[in-house]
Amino acid sequence: MQTPLPPSPIAPPTAPAIAPTTPVETHVQLSRALAVGSLLGLIVLSLVWELLAAPLRPGGSWLALKALPLCLPMAGLLKNRMYTYRWVSMLVWLYFTEGVVRAWGDKAPSNYCALLEIALCLILFVACLMHVRLRQRDAKAAGLSEAPTTQAS
Repeated sequence: MQTPLPPSPIAPPTAPAIAPTTPVETHVQLSRALAVGSLLGLIVLSLVWELLAAPLRPGGSWLALKALPLCLPMAGLLKNRMYTYRWVSMLVWLYFTEGVVRAWGDKAPSNYCALLEIALCLILFVACLMHVRLRQRDAKAAGLSEAPTTQAS
């Protein structure tokens, strides 16, 4: 008869504590990164445009203050708050409209900045839209999988 060996102080290798991300989680992270990146891009563009690249008046203009409302949602986006993604998707249309008006009416280099603003606004809108949609779909799927299944007789 053999006696059992005492347990080894070295634990056998186990599966990693963090499960690999699903494609939905990867898409949510990508949409979040796009939203934060495009919002940062809009903030920087607003400041550079109105202070350095093509200010309305030499030396800069007060229109650079348009970057302040864009700073407000940054904390909510970084904290992954769904409500922030929703209202940013509506706020961005004000900046889109400004970009369209100035792309049509301004001369170079201001109209180039306006075209870049339009592109960043569209990226931000689509990223917010996809982020909300993917998170809602993921929450709905998680809710359905946890709900008890009953069969009707």
